[in-house]
Amino acid sequence: MAKKKSDEKKHIPVVNANSLAFLEKYINNPSPTGFEWQGQKLWLDYIKPYIDDHYVDTYGTAVGIINPKADYKVVIEAHADEISWFVNYITSDGLIYVIRNGGSDHQIAPSKRVNIHTDKGIVKAVFGWPAIHTRSGEKEEAPTLKNIFLDCGCTSKDEIEKLGIHVGCVITYEDEFMVLNDRYYVGRALDNRVGGFMIAEVARLLKENNKKLNFGLYIVNAVQEEIGLRGAEMIASYIEPNVAIITDVTHDTQTPMINKITQGDLACGKGPVVSYAPAVHNNLNKLLISSAEKAGIPFQRQASSRSTGTDTDAFAYSNEGVPSALISLPLRYMHTTVEMIHKEDVDNVITLIYETLLNIEAGHDFKYNK
Repeated sequence: MAKKKSDEKKHIPVVNANSLAFLEKYINNPSPTGFEWQGQKLWLDYIKPYIDDHYVDTYGTAVGIINPKADYKVVIEAHADEISWFVNYITSDGLIYVIRNGGSDHQIAPSKRVNIHTDKGIVKAVFGWPAIHTRSGEKEEAPTLKNIFLDCGCTSKDEIEKLGIHVGCVITYEDEFMVLNDRYYVGRALDNRVGGFMIAEVARLLKENNKKLNFGLYIVNAVQEEIGLRGAEMIASYIEPNVAIITDVTHDTQTPMINKITQGDLACGKGPVVSYAPAVHNNLNKLLISSAEKAGIPFQRQASSRSTGTDTDAFAYSNEGVPSALISLPLRYMHTTVEMIHKEDVDNVITLIYETLLNIEAGHDFKYNK
């Protein structure tokens, strides 16, 4: 018998107007790999009312702590950095060639507006590309790292250098946050600053609902994930957690040119994604799933083969082994400037992490039965 509309569980939003305003500000602020400090400051300022203490490590990973004196330590973690470019070569006639900082996509670069970050401030530039009229009758040349270039309106290398631009300056896209059809959040760097936003919202809910945890909760916003999980490696060694729950994004596979046979069948709007991989601890994963089922949270499943490719791997294999699990947020158009996530998925990831924490007891042993 089909369910009546009145029988269906109504979605209750978690993100409020104040937190949405923070999300927009946080996404719009550039936070490229290795240069995350401005975004980390915004994040810490937002989370401070909901935590007891905080810590920032040598490379900029920020940690909010609830119950810092507790012996049993649980981590909830996301990464703060976004893909970007570096100035690599400046021509004598005033054009700039680049190299990647993280997994930047050369194919989307032409005609994009960018900010070049210098000690003198932001310098505006564009990724130039030959007009279609000039390519007529010739073999089309696709964008590659060898032929994409920046134009900041200069006519010489000397003029560029006077603006404060030099080899090693970092470059970010200009594109900003928006809401699409009152259903999707869209922006650059939702991978994975939306993760930092979601774990901050978990801290907010714990505070506002007056929930007392009997363990130490470490809310970790790690740096340098995009170039090899480096921030997570460093902070895992420092915290020495007993449990780690990581949140990151994964691919929505419902759009054209994605093969579900190889990428799985995942969709925005159908809930958080739980992963199966060697680094994902089965008993902790079962707790995530049972927490979702008890709370009526929809969820999806993903198989990740050898590794998750997320900070889960760094935490799992640290400190002689830390029970770790991954909650992913489905996202369209990863590593572009129009990354898309469903509003209800964001609410449900926050709720799933929150509910799972309430089901963990200090001293919980996730080891396999002997």
